[in-house]
Formats: sequence, structure tokens, C-alpha cells
Amino acid sequence: MSVRESVPHLTPLSRFAILVDVGYLYAAAGDLLFGVSSRRSYRVDAEGLIKALEERAITCMRGELLRVYWFDAARDRVPTIDQRVVAPLPKVKLRLGNLNKHNQQKGVDAQIREDLETLARHGAVTDAILIAGDEDMVPAVEAAQTYGVRIHLWGVEPPYGTNQAERLIWESDTVDIVHADFVKPYFDLDTSRENTEDPPVVTPAPNPTTVFGARPPKPVPSPPAAMRPQVPHVGSVAKLGPARPHMEEIGEHVAHKWILTRGRDNIRDLLPGPILPTVIDKELLIEGEKELGHSLRPYKEARDWLREGFWARVYREFEFGVGVSDKKPR
Repeated sequence: MSVRESVPHLTPLSRFAILVDVGYLYAAAGDLLFGVSSRRSYRVDAEGLIKALEERAITCMRGELLRVYWFDAARDRVPTIDQRVVAPLPKVKLRLGNLNKHNQQKGVDAQIREDLETLARHGAVTDAILIAGDEDMVPAVEAAQTYGVRIHLWGVEPPYGTNQAERLIWESDTVDIVHADFVKPYFDLDTSRENTEDPPVVTPAPNPTTVFGARPPKPVPSPPAAMRPQVPHVGSVAKLGPARPHMEEIGEHVAHKWILTRGRDNIRDLLPGPILPTVIDKELLIEGEKELGHSLRPYKEARDWLREGFWARVYREFEFGVGVSDKKPR
């Protein structure tokens, strides 16, 4: 018996990846659900959508999930707020192409082709789920198949006709449709962003008090003199934390800096607020602590004041009005 014959045959481990052309997925879902393809017309729970795609894939694929490749575009490749939420997700690789002044993706298809071919060439996967519609994907599909990788094409249910290239459908090993009921929970029609394009004429830009409501001070009995806290030493942090005006000023400064560095379109995506995505809120707190010079963890009110200052600057930038209570502070 030869050495080759004495070695038991080993079946390669089944492993798959999910490659998503986000531009196609969002536009096709928006067209299906709302009859519009412009991303500015709706909000997407990208994190929830990615988890749903992972769960769907696990139920119909053999082996383990390697990772999700999330191919999107951003102006000058500066990540948007939504993309910053996606980037740190487990088993998710964010890939960014460029978005030109006509809102056209550049370089995304090339990145998808490169990653698909690389995964296949190195034997990293046995199967690949491709969520895309462009015929430019065909050469990558054919190349991956020559390395033994099976390509499973997923498409969003079209309202009529088809939204995927015929040749791409032909060349894929299997084809599946993601229906409206699947994507609907993660898409919400949103007209607030469109309303911010033209500044409102009547509604004035709100200040932090009108947006967040006044906080009447809680009556606290004055402690005996012996129990009153001592004046802190120079350089130490007072027990009550930083002053409100200072924290609001820092929040406004961070907002102003982000508008300049991340772009008005990215910051506009945060509207209408005032809740920030968790990832962005952490970034705001980190920036605030850098400006302040110490941690804000012990001071909940100071963190709230930081956020109020941030939103006050954002609302002024876009002259954005929100409904507020008519109640006056006592």
C-alpha cells in the first residue's frame, strides 16, 4: 500500500462568506418597499439587517460563516454615521469605495471582485453568498468557480421585472430571492432629511433648554456645616463634576469639528435626534473627555449636558426645528 493510499481522505471544512453590495441592496429594498431608491428617503437599521442576513444564511448553508463583507461607498471614503455603526460589528468587514458628486459609487464593484477572487484562490471558503445585481460581477463569479467555490446569488424581490443582470443569474450556482417581509423590519421611510435641505422659514433654531426641557433643581436640605464637603485642592475634580455651561460649550465644539471633518451630509444623517447611535455616542464622550482632561464616567448630568451642547450646534447648523412642550420651567 502506498503512502497516499494509507492516508484517509479528508473532506475540506465547509465555510462560507456573505458579500453584500450595499448600494444594490438598499436601492432595491427602497424601490420594493417605498417606490424610491434614493437612500436619503429612508433610514436603515444596518446592524439588524446584517444579523438577519447572517441568520438566514446559517439556516440554508452548510458549514460556518467566515464573515460578512459589507461593500459601500462614502464621499472621499470618509465613513458615514451608519457605516461607523457597521464597522465594529463582529464578523463584519466594511469595505468603502468612493462616492462622487453625482452620488455614484466608484470602486465598489472592483473591491467585490477582488475579495471574492482572493477568498476563492486561497481556499478560504467553499461557498459564497453574493448579494448584488451588476453584470460586472460575472468575471469574479467565473473566476471563483474555477477554484471550486459555489456562488449563491441572492436578490431583493423586484416590484416588477428583474433587478439583477441576466448573465449574473445564469452564471451563479444557485439563485434565491429575499422577499419584502424579510427586509421591511429594517427600513423606515424618512422625510425629515429631505426637509432639512431647505431651511425652515418660521421655526427658529432651538436652544438646548427648549429641545431637552428644563430640569428644575431638586430640593436638597442643607447639611450641617461639619458634613459639608471640603473645597477641593487645586487641580482636583469637584464632586459635582464639570459645570453645565462648560460641558455644553465642549459639546458644541465637538459638533462643529465633526461638521468640518466628517462633512455636513454625514452629520445631517443624525437628525432628527436627540438619540445618538451607540458607537457615535461613545465617540462623542471620548472627544468630550479629551477636551475636558478627565473622565466623565462618574458624572451622568455632565454627559447629558455634553450631548445637549452637541445637538444645539447641530440644530443651528441645519436650522432644524422640533416639537417641544409649551410648559415653562418652574
